[in-house]
Amino acid sequence: MTDGTGARRALVAVYDKTRVAELARGLVDLGFEIVSSGGTAGALREAGVPVTSVEDVTGSPEMLGGRVKTLHPRIHAGILADRRNARHVDELERHAIAPFDLVVVNLYPFAATVASGASYDEVIEQIDIGGPAMVRAAAKNHASVAVVVSPDRYGDVLAELATDDGISDATRRTLAAEAFAHTAAYDVGVASWFATPPQDDGALLPAFVGAVYTKRTDLRYGENPHQRGALYATAGAGGVLGGARVLVEGKELSYNNWLDVDSAHTLAGLLPGAGTDGSAGCVIVKHNNPCGVAVRAEPGEAYAAALASDPVSAFGGVVAFNGRCDATAAEAMREVFTEVVVAPSFDDAAVEAFAARKGLRVIEASEPRPDGLEIRSIDGGALVQDLDRVIATPDRMEVVSRRQPSDLEWNDLLLAWIVASRVRSNAIVLVREGATVGIGAGQMSRVDASWLAVRKAGDRAAGSALASDAFFPFPDAVEVAADAGATSVIHPGGSVRDGDVLALADARGMAVVVTGRRHFRH
Repeated sequence: MTDGTGARRALVAVYDKTRVAELARGLVDLGFEIVSSGGTAGALREAGVPVTSVEDVTGSPEMLGGRVKTLHPRIHAGILADRRNARHVDELERHAIAPFDLVVVNLYPFAATVASGASYDEVIEQIDIGGPAMVRAAAKNHASVAVVVSPDRYGDVLAELATDDGISDATRRTLAAEAFAHTAAYDVGVASWFATPPQDDGALLPAFVGAVYTKRTDLRYGENPHQRGALYATAGAGGVLGGARVLVEGKELSYNNWLDVDSAHTLAGLLPGAGTDGSAGCVIVKHNNPCGVAVRAEPGEAYAAALASDPVSAFGGVVAFNGRCDATAAEAMREVFTEVVVAPSFDDAAVEAFAARKGLRVIEASEPRPDGLEIRSIDGGALVQDLDRVIATPDRMEVVSRRQPSDLEWNDLLLAWIVASRVRSNAIVLVREGATVGIGAGQMSRVDASWLAVRKAGDRAAGSALASDAFFPFPDAVEVAADAGATSVIHPGGSVRDGDVLALADARGMAVVVTGRRHFRH
């Protein structure tokens, strides 16, 4: 059914006006009447596209500063009428309501308004009412009305409309699914904002936590070949790893690759340098644990020092830099098989060198976000917590030993503390001269983690700084490191045996720093 003139009708009302004039011209060329309101109608008229205003359809003016425009039976009946149902068709004819064949709508920028720091009232005005109502109505009635919420779909829709069969049932269902995902993500954003009222003092997590993810790509499999896997991005955010770009494809990134890339990139972002003191930091991750971390004057030097921490484990690992990766760094990596290199930026020569290596992938990713919530699923629910922020400044720590750390020890202690915060518990990290020399990860007892770190370090443990992600339940882990030559210790404190630990350290002439902050990582 049409409006009696044989014309098909499209309702176009978008906040994001990207390519909307191009779409509307294409629709007019295909014989469509364009119905529009407010800013969209103005933009189309300015582009020379003939438009019928919503007011002319409804017979009612826009009201309440634009809050009421499309909420009218002549709009919603035209969207919701199922033209496979004879009674619906008869009702439209009885009330002289013409149906819509296409609804093109996207919503107010609620999330962007919140992120901009806008006032409460400004945010409230970006809660879209008419838009979601039209999108959901069209998606529900997709058998009769195609719905489009993304400019990325405009070309595909015009191409199908130009065919004799029009938009296929499969495409209609796909578009409807995208529409419901669009409104779902929008509603989650609104509900999450309301769940954390402005007067909240931060003592409690929100009463509601919602997350919406959209698939970016299927993966070969998950952690293991018998598990399905896919990469999803948080809807409405900047994309995976802040909108990372794959500069060198190599083979397809796996589920485990992405986990390691995230771990390496996050830890690299915590390292000093790259915009602070001008130094360069490098992280090598294997099986979601760092096996080498170093800070040096240049990225190539940082990589070499990180590799020396554990060259065996580094084989097949993921390498991350906290600043620009140059050709010298690429050359330093030439002899070691590496799965992925990630950095905020790359020299052209580095990309060219990496592209010549079989299987290597190169990812350009912006700095990781320092705040937010971490959500981990459990059977029947989820655990939610703040992201673990690391404080690595001496003025927030206390020296409890008789001896003060030297400047060199302070540098090593702070680096060891940063690395320990991203090593699976129980974690012991040994750092000497700005580079890890031994890492004990994921052990069931802290002394075993210390034995492992010391064994990895060998002679390099002499003069090293020891970091523990949690307190020492007994002095034994410190004793193991002291026997190997460690000269300083940093740990959260809080054990009933802190006094015993300190007595041992003082007896060995070790400097001891207490942070008062634990970094368990399960």
